Amino acid sequence: MPRPTLIIIGGPAGTGKTTLAYGLARRVGCPAICRDEIKEGMVHTAGRFDPAPGDELTRRTFPLFFDVLTLLVSSGVTVIADAAFQDQVWRPKLEPLMALAELRIVQCYAERDVAWKRIADRASERNAHADGQLLAALEAGERYFEEFDRVSMPVPSIDVDTTSGYSPSLDEIVAFVNAQ
Repeated sequence: MPRPTLIIIGGPAGTGKTTLAYGLARRVGCPAICRDEIKEGMVHTAGRFDPAPGDELTRRTFPLFFDVLTLLVSSGVTVIADAAFQDQVWRPKLEPLMALAELRIVQCYAERDVAWKRIADRASERNAHADGQLLAALEAGERYFEEFDRVSMPVPSIDVDTTSGYSPSLDEIVAFVNAQ
């Protein structure tokens, strides 16, 4: 029986991961599971919430996200996983999924000013995320984009510039994901 594909969409905040995940999911014909949306659902349930790096809901979201991915790929479902995957934190949870699915990594990036503007534009809309704190850190000179620790695994990977559209194109990304 053919194995499903787990498409990992990673990159720093503001690099267009979720937009690409949903566009790719429509084209591939599979679900997109977005870690940030799981956390938003938890905030909706919890009510008042003050987001911060490493907050309680972030800690609860992490295992749930991987439980959902494991359930889907072990059931034979090709799925797109969207999160700000960083190597040391996320790879240990991704590696066991290699036994259940073919992995493909799509690394998103954008010009710093574009990503920064995207973060600022959505900061007031996202209740579950510490976008305001990230913006303050960037303004204070933090090298978030430059020091982002991309997931590195021995699986096919492609870099996608989302600064203005997609480079390579969405058609090329779909071909990469579907390659045997």
